Parts: sequence; C-alpha cells; structure tokens
Amino acid sequence: MVPVRPLTEGVLIALDALRANRVRAALTILGIAIGVFVVLIISAAIHGLNAGIAREFEKAGPTTFFVNRFPITFEACDGSDDTCKWRNNPPFTLAEAEAIRRLPSVRSVTIRTGIGAPVRYRDRELSSTGVNAYSSGWLDVDGGDITRGRDFTAAEEMNGARVVIINDRMAARLFAESEPLGKSIMIRETPFEVIGIYESGGSFMGEGDRPRAIVPLAAGRRSLNADLSWADLTVKPRGDDRDATIDDVTALLRSIRGLRPAQESDFAIITQDKLFETWGRMTGVFFLVMFVLSAVGLIVGGVGVVAIMMISVTERTREIGVRKALGATRRVILWQFLVEAVTLTAIGAVFGLAFGWAASALIRSATPMETSVPVAAIVAALGASCLTGILFGMIPATRASRLDPVESLRYE
Repeated sequence: MVPVRPLTEGVLIALDALRANRVRAALTILGIAIGVFVVLIISAAIHGLNAGIAREFEKAGPTTFFVNRFPITFEACDGSDDTCKWRNNPPFTLAEAEAIRRLPSVRSVTIRTGIGAPVRYRDRELSSTGVNAYSSGWLDVDGGDITRGRDFTAAEEMNGARVVIINDRMAARLFAESEPLGKSIMIRETPFEVIGIYESGGSFMGEGDRPRAIVPLAAGRRSLNADLSWADLTVKPRGDDRDATIDDVTALLRSIRGLRPAQESDFAIITQDKLFETWGRMTGVFFLVMFVLSAVGLIVGGVGVVAIMMISVTERTREIGVRKALGATRRVILWQFLVEAVTLTAIGAVFGLAFGWAASALIRSATPMETSVPVAAIVAALGASCLTGILFGMIPATRASRLDPVESLRYE
C-alpha cells in the first residue's frame, strides 16, 4: 500500500522546489515535455498514416497487386549496373497491359502515369501540379470518391477527350467559391473541361493532400506528352487466388519480353504485403528517430531533476536530521525524495501531453491525415517520464537517506 501522507508531502515539497528554483525547474520541465511531445506527435502521425494505408488497401481490395517498372528496395545503389540492375528495366507498353487484361485470371488492369504541369484558370495559376493520367477503373484503386459531377466515360478515354477531374484542393485554389463544373482550365496551356470534383483520401500512394488533376490516359499522352516511362499497373484478380494470378502475369510478361529462365524479371510485382513490409521498415526508422529525440529530452530533464534535488537536499539537511531523530527511516526519506523527483517529471509530461495533443489536432484539421494519439503512446510517454524521475532522482534521494542525523542537526 502506498503511504498517502509521504506521497502528499512529497508532491507539495516538489511544488515548493519548483517555485524556489524556477530556471532549473523550467529547463527540467522543458526537457521532459519535449521528450513526451516527440513520442506523441510521431506516434499520432504514424497511427494516422497506418489508418490511411489500411483504408486505401481496403478500397483496392485485399487481392489487388501492383506491377511496377522498378522495385521497392532499400539496397544501396551507387549508380552502376552492378548495384542498380533495375535501372535498365524497360517501361510498360499498352500492348503488355492489354495482354494482361485478356488473362482469364485477371478481372481488370488500371494504368497510371503522371506529370508535373502548370494549371491555370483565368488569372489563378498553380505553377507545378500533379496531373495523373489513368485508364478506366482508377476510382477502384485510388482511395477517393467523386463528390460532384462524373467520371470520364469509356468513349472519352478511348478518344482522348480533353476532360479533367480535379480534387477538392485544386477546386478551392482555382475557383474559390465559384462552381468548377463545366469550366475549362489550362493544363500546359491546353484547355480541359472540368467534369468532376474528386474528394481526396488520406492516401499513401496518391498525393491526397495536394492539388491534383486526373485526365484520361489517352488525353494525357496525346495532349500533355505524358509517356509511359514511369507508368505502373494495378491488377485486380478475378477470384481470390492472388498468387495464381501473379504467376500468370509474371509468366506472360517474361514471355512477351523474351526472358530466358535464368534471367531475372525486368519488372517488379508488388503486393500489399510487400508494401506493408516496406512501410514497417520506414516506420522503424521514424521510431528510431523518435527514441533518440525523446531520449535527449528526457536526459536533459533528468539532469535538471538531479540539480534541483541536490539543491533541495542541501537546503533541507537540518530538516532531514530532525526527521531521522524523530524516527524516520532511510526508506521513508528515500521515498519522499523520489516522490518529489517523479512529481517534477510528471509536470513536464503533462505539458508534453497537452502540446502533443494540440499538435495532433492541428494536423488533423489542416491536412487529410487522420492523426490520433494512441493510448499506448500516452502510457509509454507517462511511463518514460516517471522512470526518468525515479532513475535520476535516485542519486539525490539516496544521498538524503544516508545523511547522518547528528551531522545533519549541526548543519547551518
């Protein structure tokens, strides 16, 4: 059972120490607050991104996979063919995409390529905007919805009609309060009619938080010179056997490209499992950065705890002697000073939690990222701050508990 009276006394004495040593206390609180803030804000961002990725993959379907020109890799590349063999991978062709579409195990294939281009409406211009050229079925794999207007038709896609769907952020930047539907915008000084407004999702792959335009693939190639050099394919299997469909697509592409059995594939099949694995490695780096930054903040706060508590022990040497003379044990003295140290770090943790929560709410309101602070991050931050108080408070607390009562009573 926790002794209530020493606990209360320790908290009150810690608050008195804060008032008496405001500069040191401020540095201590700041260090702990920074450590807790870093834990919360990075955890909230990763939690929000994970939610966005899960929604996007759910939208695409669990069996959907991607065929890319280049693999996703963390291996070192010095620019040579020995370490970057994938650099020579050829781009996809429309004939290859059509051949994949004809496979019995394939339900649909969506081709995507893109460019950066200036987009203008009257006197309002966005200097460099993402313009994606898609084949049919793009809504099934992109993770958003058309809220007003319509999608482009199969005939418009085939004929290369100059129609465009813009996302809500581009509509706000170019048209403000006016109605975009039916208006013409200039993309690379080529007119495109706005036929739909697209609400961006918190997309992992699709630039959901930036102004963006979507045009039919044929229109992008003919009118905007968007080539297939950076195109990727999104494949939806007809059934639930994703691996069998991957084998079919792999065998077909290798056959079309004339690859011998001993040769490596000059394209990359990327499954959702692979993307999650890649994202997991990236978040591992984020967590490492979070650990280092939070550790620095907690160490700074811990040093401040030692400084404040050492001063407190010196100033209260006579008081410690009196308490020992009246029967206080080493354990009681140790407990009291540890409570004071944990109180100091807990105050810093409260400030860090408040700032982290506010920053998370600000990001959530200003961007499509649905940041939220997970309970585990709050528990970890509070636990780390309390542990910091205990570890760094142990030095002055041990010193106080070992003071000789006779010598302490003589202290002036």
